[in-house]
Amino acid sequence: MNERFPEIDGALARRRFSRAATSYPRASRLEVEVGGRLLERLDYVKIAPRRILDAGSGPAREARALERRYRGAQVIAVDFALPMLPRRGTVERWLGRGVLPLCADFRRLPLAAESVQLVWCNLALQWAADPLEVFREFERVLAPEGLVLFSTLGPDTLKELRAAAGAANVHQFTDMHDLGDMLVAAGFSAPVMDMEVLVIEYGAGSALLDDLRASGQTNARVDRGRGLRGRRFLGDFRTAPLRSTFEVVYGHGWKRPAPDRGVKTVRVFKRIP
Repeated sequence: MNERFPEIDGALARRRFSRAATSYPRASRLEVEVGGRLLERLDYVKIAPRRILDAGSGPAREARALERRYRGAQVIAVDFALPMLPRRGTVERWLGRGVLPLCADFRRLPLAAESVQLVWCNLALQWAADPLEVFREFERVLAPEGLVLFSTLGPDTLKELRAAAGAANVHQFTDMHDLGDMLVAAGFSAPVMDMEVLVIEYGAGSALLDDLRASGQTNARVDRGRGLRGRRFLGDFRTAPLRSTFEVVYGHGWKRPAPDRGVKTVRVFKRIP
């Protein structure tokens, strides 16, 4: 399993996402694309959830799509940045079915054990310094035979920016195989992992930096540098055309069935001579 990565400054990440709430929808093009691909994977899964957790939901785009797919299900959209969540609707909708926005950290969910049948997590897991901790929390809130389905970013993500800016100025991302091991360690069965590489072409590197800032996804490592590498980086990288790589990792796993606690009668016969 991979070494522990540098800690993420959670308070800083929350502030940046909060500030980017209004610009996030137009700048999060990768999240939209991957969210659509993740939704397509549900076509091959037989599940009828009554309650769904969208962990790290942002503005709850996929939460609404999940609500439409699973009519009658309640979708709980959880994000740690309150301004990112959709506004509360009518009292009737808030208390009834539909999308329920909830500000919380997905490492410590204010949900009862075994209370949801599907955990959905689109491009949010990379903000956890310890994905295993998050997987264990997902396993706790999932009902027996429930499903966790997620996407996240792999090690080759933003390799062009990492090469130009220096390793300390870009987040590290967990390898697909390590994530699969973590799913097993968290108690999930039949884990499936795969990945694909997506490339976004920018007319100039400055457009990538603008997207990252506008979506709140700038460097929040505790050990981050306090600036990029000088004027040459700022000049060359900002003005040159750029093909930016994103290694997208997909995974899913099932919570094991509840143990059979039924009382079994055992008959013992004593032989009488």
